Amino acid sequence: MAGEVGETVWRARYTYRLRVSGTARVGLEGEWGRCRWLWNECVARAKRAHAKGEDCGPARLDQMLTRARAVTPWLTEGASVPQQQTIRDFAASRSKALKDIKNRLPLKRRAGMPRHKKRRGSDPSLNYTRRGFRLRDGRLHLAGGIVLTVVWARPLPAEPSSVRVYRDRVGHWYASFVVPAPVEPLPPTGAVIGIDWGVKETATTTSDAHDLPHPRHGFQAQQKLSRYDRMMARRKPKKGQAASKGYREARRWRAKTYARIARQRQDTARKWAKKVVRDHDVIAVEDFRPKFLAATSMARKTADAAIGATKRALVEMGRKHGRDVRLVHPAHTTMDCARCGARAKHALPLSERTYTCTACGAVCPRDKNSARVMLLRAGLDPAGVEGTRPPGAPLREAA
Repeated sequence: MAGEVGETVWRARYTYRLRVSGTARVGLEGEWGRCRWLWNECVARAKRAHAKGEDCGPARLDQMLTRARAVTPWLTEGASVPQQQTIRDFAASRSKALKDIKNRLPLKRRAGMPRHKKRRGSDPSLNYTRRGFRLRDGRLHLAGGIVLTVVWARPLPAEPSSVRVYRDRVGHWYASFVVPAPVEPLPPTGAVIGIDWGVKETATTTSDAHDLPHPRHGFQAQQKLSRYDRMMARRKPKKGQAASKGYREARRWRAKTYARIARQRQDTARKWAKKVVRDHDVIAVEDFRPKFLAATSMARKTADAAIGATKRALVEMGRKHGRDVRLVHPAHTTMDCARCGARAKHALPLSERTYTCTACGAVCPRDKNSARVMLLRAGLDPAGVEGTRPPGAPLREAA
């Protein structure tokens, strides 16, 4: 998605940590209590409308909100902007679920219908449009008189159009701004690269210098996680009883460890993606979706590899810098020969790590062969896979 410097072609999220005072925390939790009640009311209204065969779109829910604010003083104590956005979020969630049902998607791939949000089981999340917040003197002012201190780790590139204020499982508050992001094109390199995802190595590429080994962040923290799991199991409250202080502390330590692992995976993915995008003009990426591996014996190792997050970071980095990222369908990529294009008669077992073509006799590592197949399917010439393409030579377009 190429563009000139300063040209706005996409939107990005910039997330910052918040320093929340006691007064602001009470205000945010009060707003979330009203929005959570409104969400649950929308769920109940939608169920009744479905039973009666009536329509329950955003317009009808907006009318419900207007009537509710007219007769409920507790609801009018909060700002109308996050409440209206709660209805928009509910309508979008319900529309996606109905669309999946209409398209007869498999049950595992469907988005479920919106459910009730419990007070103890859901973290606060409030959405504000441009008329519901403003930035003044480096602080975030929300509708309803809530003032928050933002930890500005980096400046915003443009004026934000909306913001989402939320609290994570650890108890930290964040503000996520949506801003128009300009393309920042990098100088052309004349090189192309193919990328194949795996478990032994998170990413195997046609260039040895850009392979991404398995970082094993989750494996390294497994001892701590197992300890916290045992602490929670010993202190687990009985049904109907409140959790003890020790159980809540162990749960918080466990959540902090998982948050640290997630940040490590994100940092590794972004640094690797920036290196790949900086060194190559065109990137052929396997459009691999590792969700189906969650039901196999490789589930834990696949989750630790964070293939989905790494692929997403690569696509976003390519979009940010105007590189051509081409997603390749993963079917039969491990069975095709990158030299002659012949396809093996049977699927190769995972234990077989060397690919041998029965047609032309080519022998190479299995993942390297798959990475070169990505280039062929993207319509690129494998002659430039190691960055040896002559400078300025035109790149072949995909067929």
